[in-house]
Amino acid sequence: MGKSTSLTTTMHGVFMDIFGIGVLLTGASGIGKSELALGLINMGHRLVADDAVHFQRMAHESITGSCPALLQDFLEVRGLGILNIRVMYGDKAIKENKRLQLIVNIVAFNAEDLLAIDRLHGMYRSQNILGTKISEVTIPVAPGRNMAALVEGAVRNQVLKLTGYNASDEFIKRQSQLLSEEESK
Repeated sequence: MGKSTSLTTTMHGVFMDIFGIGVLLTGASGIGKSELALGLINMGHRLVADDAVHFQRMAHESITGSCPALLQDFLEVRGLGILNIRVMYGDKAIKENKRLQLIVNIVAFNAEDLLAIDRLHGMYRSQNILGTKISEVTIPVAPGRNMAALVEGAVRNQVLKLTGYNASDEFIKRQSQLLSEEESK
């Protein structure tokens, strides 16, 4: 997790503002977090911090992330080196701080692990950061997958979950209703 005190912690990852939601991209070093962030920036989303993200507990159940001054505006992409996102894309591509609401964990899975994924519910859990439960979804990385679109989908799904809607629950309800109708025929 990184260095930590009771009200602050520093975590490894890329922190972004995606559709107004603070999203921390995590995963092993070299998995493609920064490349994914660059793709999301190209789609109009905003960078908060790359590599070291400083989180602070602001109020009960509210964690805000920001970038250490030395790293502000920079994104390190393997093969391209250090990029200044503010200079390349303008001020609108940078967000100074954001409330953390979702963690997207990028993981390389083998074929056996991919088959074990719950296809109805996905791979959701929550992580405790500074005493606050933050929703986390794991997305397997694989050749040919559009990771930026998958992250956008995960964020949109999180927004729906925050409003009380769950697509898996609706699907199960529809399936049960269809089975009941078939049995009554």
